[in-house]
Amino acid sequence: MDNTSFTHIIPALRLFSGPDSLHQLYRELERIQSRRAVVMCGASMARSAELQLITAAMAERCAGVFSGVHAHSPVPAVEAAAQELQRLDADAVIAVGGGSAIVTARAASILLAEGRDAKTLCTTRDENGRLHSPKLVAPKLPQLIVPTTPTTAMVKAGSAVFDPVHIERLALFDPKTRAQAIFIHPQVILSAPRELIISSSLNTLVMSIEGLIARSGDPIADGLLMHALRLLAQHLPAAAQTDDDAARSELMIAAVMCGQGSDYSGAGITTVLGHTIGARHELDNGIANAIMLAHVLRFNAGFADAGMQKVATALGLPTLQGEALVSAVIDSVQKLFASLGVPPRLRDAGIPQAALPGFASAAMGDWFLSANPRAVADASDLQQVLEAAW
Repeated sequence: MDNTSFTHIIPALRLFSGPDSLHQLYRELERIQSRRAVVMCGASMARSAELQLITAAMAERCAGVFSGVHAHSPVPAVEAAAQELQRLDADAVIAVGGGSAIVTARAASILLAEGRDAKTLCTTRDENGRLHSPKLVAPKLPQLIVPTTPTTAMVKAGSAVFDPVHIERLALFDPKTRAQAIFIHPQVILSAPRELIISSSLNTLVMSIEGLIARSGDPIADGLLMHALRLLAQHLPAAAQTDDDAARSELMIAAVMCGQGSDYSGAGITTVLGHTIGARHELDNGIANAIMLAHVLRFNAGFADAGMQKVATALGLPTLQGEALVSAVIDSVQKLFASLGVPPRLRDAGIPQAALPGFASAAMGDWFLSANPRAVADASDLQQVLEAAW
């Protein structure tokens, strides 16, 4: 490590993992003085034994359950969630589920507190390409999370919702909506279908790699991202073969570490295009990211040598340089993806070639783009990568 100055400020987080984790839920509600916590989840979770386990742990502090969470957190569902928080006079929110439940809970809390619509509260890009996030100053409801999938959303402050009218993602950013506590319970994490565990973990794996090769970062973030990548490479194959709570727990920890590390590094083109493709077609972000990764790494070749060395070390690969290093990393991850049944091309995942220009254009507004190691001049760069992946 050189003597370059850096700042690494760690947000507060209380994480409880294991069979006894939900025993702490009531105490955490008591600690934040919550008496009317509202659960947010999808319809299937609302009917499950796992939700009964959670609401029983909350006891009289559960004010109600909102079961209208939908994939990609569409704005109408978020608005309905905000209305329910108001109707129930909520003083805390407990998101139960994957990224969509977590993002819906955060975004609904923002809409409720700020009293404006998502379009006026989202991050925008000015005429010079700079991103601006409005200051969302109103106090927000405390957020607690009982996750079902290993998503980095658990520890993030951003909430990307989908506007189905204008077909665009709206990014809401408020550090006050970071989770105060996370509860990783073996029965709850076993409730998610195996394919969702794989998809979420693929998303985390790609973000770990992109964080390590991004333009920014620091030694602590590197340590978090490298160990997240090690855990993912080690435990994803087992999680794909059997419903093992121990393997899933390791993937959950990897997601927390990746989410925290990537806060300091950002991500890159793969994550940006995964967001865009996933929101416009019925394709999980993790699958889209896995398809795109090799082509983005080739696009970035020569611009991220130091980061690629860190990726190779985390994956247990030999010391290499230049094109040999990029090829070794690509070969390693593609073998893993193939073993998990990831389609090799976008066309194999049902993505029409005619959609690619729209993806490239829409992706230019994504806030993660600025962290990519190779500068993206315009949408034609992104279309080049998409065409290669198609």
